[in-house]
Amino acid sequence: MSNIVIVGTQWGDEGKGKVVDLLAEHADIVVRFQGGNNAGHTMVVKGEQIISHLVPSGILQNKTCIIGNGLVVDPEVLIGELDYLSERGIDTGPDKVKISERAHIIMPYHKQVDHARERMKGDKKIGTTGRGIGPAYEDKATRRGVRFVDLINPETFSEKVHAICDEKNFYLKNYLSSETLDPDEIIETYSKYADRLAPYIENVSVTIYESIKDGKQVLFEGAQGTHLDIDHGTYPFVTSSNTVAGNACGGAGVGPKEITGVIGIVKAYTTRVGAGPFPAELFDEIGDQIQKTGAEFGATTGRKRRCGWLDTVILRNAVRLNGLTGIAVTKLDVLGGIDTLKICDRYDYKGKILKDFPADLDILAECKPVYENLPGWTEDISQIRSKDDLPENTKNYLSKLENLVETPIDIISIGPDRDETIVINNPFKKS
Repeated sequence: MSNIVIVGTQWGDEGKGKVVDLLAEHADIVVRFQGGNNAGHTMVVKGEQIISHLVPSGILQNKTCIIGNGLVVDPEVLIGELDYLSERGIDTGPDKVKISERAHIIMPYHKQVDHARERMKGDKKIGTTGRGIGPAYEDKATRRGVRFVDLINPETFSEKVHAICDEKNFYLKNYLSSETLDPDEIIETYSKYADRLAPYIENVSVTIYESIKDGKQVLFEGAQGTHLDIDHGTYPFVTSSNTVAGNACGGAGVGPKEITGVIGIVKAYTTRVGAGPFPAELFDEIGDQIQKTGAEFGATTGRKRRCGWLDTVILRNAVRLNGLTGIAVTKLDVLGGIDTLKICDRYDYKGKILKDFPADLDILAECKPVYENLPGWTEDISQIRSKDDLPENTKNYLSKLENLVETPIDIISIGPDRDETIVINNPFKKS
């Protein structure tokens, strides 16, 4: 029996959705443990692209999918996603999708505050998606949040909404110069969401626990990436939750002894969306080529992603923080046709060599990447299904990556479709 955690190792957008979809074949349950609909997982099956924001990627494999207590959920978005998947012939009934009764709910005032704050910041904005994620996590931390267990209790829900709207409206009007909200309209709208979602809501911690006791295998999927973690990322240019593997336990309601492996998803180069430091970022034709070839646009926002060379300083950081037992390399095919490839393995900060990722953003902003150069390849690798059949220069690139991060490569993705993958070691068959 194996229970595997999947995390991003960079700044998100590493291709976690594809890997989760691939490995879900071997799992019985797929659990999303943090984040909200500020994340998007893109999957391609038989040429059809399907994007999910809240429902775990394992839904395409007809697995039981759980939305854990570590998420903040916009019920309107969730219902829309359930309908979107159902229209494509995917079973999204209560037997297949379950919502933690302890998961917190994104309310209209969260989104209103999110947008208004970004407007006020102007050029200093963080680059939030404006979906209310951060404000919802704020209310969770200050014990003013609304949970799904509250949503299906009309009296409790009404009391909470009226109480918090007084405060939110004062803040919106007098500080953010934004429109206020009618609590009764919110209650009326959300009562309809409650009717629709009530059959999906349960104590998922018990569900997962009993399933593991019965010998079932669980796949835990995170959103975003390690360096967007609220504690360990490039703060404040981060998300509002813990994205590292340790939060799979807290965000799903399981003990750490149940986890048997952690796979980190590594894009063969580096990207990030929004503001924040990015030492290995490219501002030349190669960066443009990678962006265009890799179709690097955010699945949620549509924003163009910033592109750069592979950075193993941040990858080593991710290996340590997540306790990675293996890595999955994605979008390797995008690097085809580039004469010389570069891998950053350390930073130069005013003449001092740094091999560990600094917390001080002022230091990070002045770090210059130190690269190792490797010859590229021109061969089309999209049809290759064995690592041994890859071009020598491709194998050398992968070998250098493995050596620099001291973690074995388990999976190699050489195209967007499910079958465009080389599986070296299936983590569900390791233990």
